[in-house]
Amino acid sequence: MFLKKTLIAAGIAGLMAPFALASSASADTKLILSSWLPPKHPIVVNAIKPWAREIKKVTDGRVSVRVLAKPAGAPPAHYDMAVDGVADITYGLHSFTKDNRFERSRIGQFSFIGDDAVAGSKAFWNVYAGDLDAQAEHKGTKVLGLFVHGPGLLHNNVRKVETADDMKGLKIRVPGGYIADLVKDMGANSVFMSSSEVYEQLSRGIIDGATFTYEALTAFNLTKHVKYSMKVPGGIYNTTWFLVMNEGKWNDISAEDQAAIEAISGVAFAERVGKAWNDADVKATKKITAAGIELYNAPDALVDSIKAKAAAYEAAWSAAIAEDGFDGTAALAEMRKQSGVAK
Repeated sequence: MFLKKTLIAAGIAGLMAPFALASSASADTKLILSSWLPPKHPIVVNAIKPWAREIKKVTDGRVSVRVLAKPAGAPPAHYDMAVDGVADITYGLHSFTKDNRFERSRIGQFSFIGDDAVAGSKAFWNVYAGDLDAQAEHKGTKVLGLFVHGPGLLHNNVRKVETADDMKGLKIRVPGGYIADLVKDMGANSVFMSSSEVYEQLSRGIIDGATFTYEALTAFNLTKHVKYSMKVPGGIYNTTWFLVMNEGKWNDISAEDQAAIEAISGVAFAERVGKAWNDADVKATKKITAAGIELYNAPDALVDSIKAKAAAYEAAWSAAIAEDGFDGTAALAEMRKQSGVAK
């Protein structure tokens, strides 16, 4: 009788085993991350993918992230894709979203923000996620990362820009946001487009140049189509980036795993992505020089002109966010202090 009961119990256990395994597997969270930069872009290779792999490690396999080989939509659509659940995790530029929902993110787009992507990204996370309450501007998502790239430059293939008059008539690609306004104010025609569109437009002569980082010239194969690259201390501009997860997906993750993911995100991710950008800029600078592009410092008089124009935009931005109770002037001063730039 005992043997019979044991065999019956074992049989039931055997029948239930597949269901137990299925239940265990369904408890795991498998996330999709849509990536729109080229697969070999240094940010994808050295920041996005390592972070995604580490999520599985820090959650003991309970949460995993698959980075898509091809994006699930156009670059400017990526924030809304996360909100709508088209992809679970996305990244992108705040300036690609042309409405004012990310008004306070503009703090990281101004001129003279930083020459080091690590310091700049950490400062941007600390100030925007802190005093400026970035999460409130990212409705429908959980903010996991906020960062900037290295200093932005002005590249063109027509003439060396040494005075404000040299900007007149140039057709310059911009990523939207502050730099679009500044370029137009300096007399050029600002043309909005995403990074992946620049090669075709520049190589065909539809645009004369672009506002980009050092690494973008090599990442998007532009070195044969640029003759002059102008540097400004702290960058003539920057771009601000988000890394976000669909809010519903985030809420489905246990508190324990949320804490583990947060520990490798935020300021830790800012440092990771900043280092990837710094390293890429160093390598790109060598290739830019080897390609015969003239890499030069903007003359002092032109820098002073940019400072005057930038100050007006900063004041207008500070006044706009003051209506919602935020001190933009103090926040900008703190960000520059943390990024090591004395304006």
